[in-house]
Amino acid sequence: MRAGYGALSELESAFLDFVVREQPIFTTRAHVFQIDPNTKKNWVPASKQAVTVSYFYDVTRNSYRIISVDGAKVIINSTITPNMTFTKTSQKFGQWADSRANTVFGLGFSSEQQLTKFAEKFQEVKEAARLARDKSQEKIETSSNHSQASSVNGTDDEKASCAGPADTHLKSENDKLKIALTQSAANVKKWEIELQTLRESNARLTSALQESAASVEQWKRQFSLCRDENDRLRNKIDELEEQCSEINREKEKNTQLKRRIEELESELREKETELIDLRKQSEIIPQLMSECEYVSEKLEAAERDNQNLEDKVRSLKTDIEESKYRQRHLKVELKSFLEVLDGKIDDLHDFRRGLSKLGADN
Repeated sequence: MRAGYGALSELESAFLDFVVREQPIFTTRAHVFQIDPNTKKNWVPASKQAVTVSYFYDVTRNSYRIISVDGAKVIINSTITPNMTFTKTSQKFGQWADSRANTVFGLGFSSEQQLTKFAEKFQEVKEAARLARDKSQEKIETSSNHSQASSVNGTDDEKASCAGPADTHLKSENDKLKIALTQSAANVKKWEIELQTLRESNARLTSALQESAASVEQWKRQFSLCRDENDRLRNKIDELEEQCSEINREKEKNTQLKRRIEELESELREKETELIDLRKQSEIIPQLMSECEYVSEKLEAAERDNQNLEDKVRSLKTDIEESKYRQRHLKVELKSFLEVLDGKIDDLHDFRRGLSKLGADN
């Protein structure tokens, strides 16, 4: 690709004169890319923004070119030949290989309609280039036949020794035909060189395609590993959801314990009220010793009940604290796992975008 850039730099002024002298037959705007010469897979931007890309027709050479200029720099100068093919690799991106420039050009359009119009124009210009090539070959063959006929006639005239103006004219025509044949032979050699260049470019592209296929297989294996990891994480999520269900059951149990504690506290208050009444009765009726003893016994029983109730309350509070601790611990574990899961999901999204990009490049 660097050689291609050097060639463009040397011919910039000539291309600019060509653009000024000729009017384009089709113009559009697109982002221009060229294939990376090292990897033969990645695209390198040739323009920082969308630039004008035009088809030009050279009347003197009877040829067609795709030319794009970014400021004073020519970034595309591709002569269209009948062997070229424009390929749509996505809804808004297309590419073609230029063996003369030893690179592959890529164009990114803003809409699918612009890409379709450019591809249709490429096919139309390619067909016109093929017709021009066929006509040129026909002219060369006709000139060759005329040259042979003139040579035979010239020999006959010499044998007849008819020296005169006609001989001079025939010699002049014969010289012109010899020049045409020489140019035809040079063109044939040039086409053979172009054919060899195209074959070499095709071999390089085939090698790049094979490397791309191997890379795709590697991405597929990595995708399979990520999918297995995703399944394992989903199973872990199911387990955590089950633990969350257990936490909810613990919450319900805590609610029931709270209600039970409220009931016990209410009973305790009732017992305290009853105890107070008994004490008042013992003070008001000191003569009733038997009743006092009975009240004392009842009081002691109530105090024992109160102590038992207090023990139960402490036990229930302990159970509540333990349940809250387990609940906080489960929440911390769940939060940590969700953070890990988010990271894995982000990695999976990055991997999918890399795989989509690689598919688009191919």
